[in-house]
Amino acid sequence: MTFVRNRWYVAAWDGEIGAGAFSRTICGEPIVMYRKLAGDVVAMRDACPHRLLPLSMGIREGDNLRCRYHGLLVGPDGKPRQMPIVHERVNEKICTPTYAVVERHRFVWVWIGDQAKANPDLVPDFWPCSREGWVFDGGYMHVKCDYRLFIDNLMDLTHETYVHMGSIGQQELMEAPLETRTDGDRVVLSRWMPDIDAPPFWRQALKKEGKVDRWQICHFVEPCSVLIDVGVSPVEAGDTLASHDSGVRGFVIDSMTPETETSSHYFWGMARNFDILDAGVTARLKAGQSRIFAEDIEILERQQVSIAVNPDMALRVLSIDSGGAHSRRVIERLMKQDA
Repeated sequence: MTFVRNRWYVAAWDGEIGAGAFSRTICGEPIVMYRKLAGDVVAMRDACPHRLLPLSMGIREGDNLRCRYHGLLVGPDGKPRQMPIVHERVNEKICTPTYAVVERHRFVWVWIGDQAKANPDLVPDFWPCSREGWVFDGGYMHVKCDYRLFIDNLMDLTHETYVHMGSIGQQELMEAPLETRTDGDRVVLSRWMPDIDAPPFWRQALKKEGKVDRWQICHFVEPCSVLIDVGVSPVEAGDTLASHDSGVRGFVIDSMTPETETSSHYFWGMARNFDILDAGVTARLKAGQSRIFAEDIEILERQQVSIAVNPDMALRVLSIDSGGAHSRRVIERLMKQDA
């Protein structure tokens, strides 16, 4: 096992789950989700407790699902409501496991592990996605790679120069110093670029000319997310790494939920505090992110294949890999704690 149990994982965008049964495998467990008539989300194992046919193939009846094999009716609590022979007494010992669910920050989160330990207060704090004065949107991609490879990628800002040479890559990014620090189970990789010309996107967002201070701050949030604080502010504002709200700011939101040990669900987006009422900006940012992340996915899926066919070789850690290396240590420590 390569992922941490007893944690909240993003299972879907809020808009992905409706009245119909929706199936997705999270941390190796097939889960069926749907909204009850009152609107709250149900999550249970995607297997009928009778003969294990996926319940996602079933027929919705009120807040229940009826298995399409023999007709066992299963309630949102995982307990049977009606047996295949309708006059038989309901056997409540035949149950489907259910999962705690929280909707927050535009995402549907499920608790993987001991359900008695599920605490909504432990949902990762993606505050820019919900804060007044900010706007957030994004998308989803299925990726054929270990989620930790994605964390390595996002906690390594130097890859932008070559992986994204046709989009956002700049040689100057290889020249700015990087700083990595740890804070408990959090890992922070930061880059501060003072007194520079703003790139075109940020110059347009700032809506003024002149030199700027630019920052990129990557936060690894266990068990599997990276939030990247980005933006620029006028030099004369005197912003710092610790405080930088004088200009325009955004957060690239990345949550890589494990599907299996070699595949993952990538939930991505951008939250920003500028042009928040401009739907066109939101749409253009989403389209641009989609193109950029497709460049990452091409690399990561090929890397995953190469790892499989080169079992006698190991991933090596250079100085530029410090953010990802520290994040992996956090994951390994948490896995041992839950073992």
